[in-house]
This record gives sequence, structure tokens and C-alpha cells, in this order.
Amino acid sequence: MDHQALALEMRGLREQVTGITDTAVAAADGLLIAADTADSIDPEGLAALAAAGLGLARRTAGATDRGALRRTVTYGSHGCAAFYAVGDTALMVVLGDEGMDLEQLHRATQPALNRIGSILTDTASDKASEGV
Repeated sequence: MDHQALALEMRGLREQVTGITDTAVAAADGLLIAADTADSIDPEGLAALAAAGLGLARRTAGATDRGALRRTVTYGSHGCAAFYAVGDTALMVVLGDEGMDLEQLHRATQPALNRIGSILTDTASDKASEGV
């Protein structure tokens, strides 16, 4: 897996959107793929919680006939956590402080999600071609 390419995507988001504090990419089952988080955050725990939350949001979107889930945002007293679907097999978490511009985040995230999806898909197709 090209962890460097994933790290560049996560770093690129931080540069584009003021207020991002942490980012992570995880498999839909909650296994951590890559993280750029503060020491105070457990990236494996964050990945597991994000996958559980995104799974519930996906089921809610489906049960209410809202189409494919794109994102969900949780607001707290010190900022927010945005969870984005990366296809059906992965997700990205973006944590931000109170000053993060969510509209800017959503605009900046879409191209990054497409690139992250390609990075993950390339890895999966590389394994398949190797017989793994």
C-alpha cells in the first residue's frame, strides 16, 4: 500500500482547510489504514468508532431511501468530526476545531476522496494480480 500517497492526501487537506486538526483513513470494518493524528488521539480507536458510526449512517440512509451515504458530521463543544465514505470499502475521518469551515472542507474533500479511493483500489488490484 502506498502509505506515502495517503499521507500526502491527508496533509494536503490540512493545507487547504484551516482548522483541521487530525485525519485518518480506515477500512469499512474499522481497521486503521493511515493516520495523521495528535498523540492524545488513539487512531485505531478512532478508526473503529468511525466505521461503526458510518455503518449506522449508511443503514439509516438506505432505510430512509436517501441514496448512497456521502458523509456524516458530528458536532461537539470543541469542534467537529466529519466522516466520509470512500466507496463501499473505506472511510476518511477529518477532525477539526471550532473554526473549521465545513463548506470549504466538503469542497476540498471530494477530490481527495477520489484520489484516496484510487490509491486503495490500486492496492487491491495489485494484490489480486499477485494472487494474494
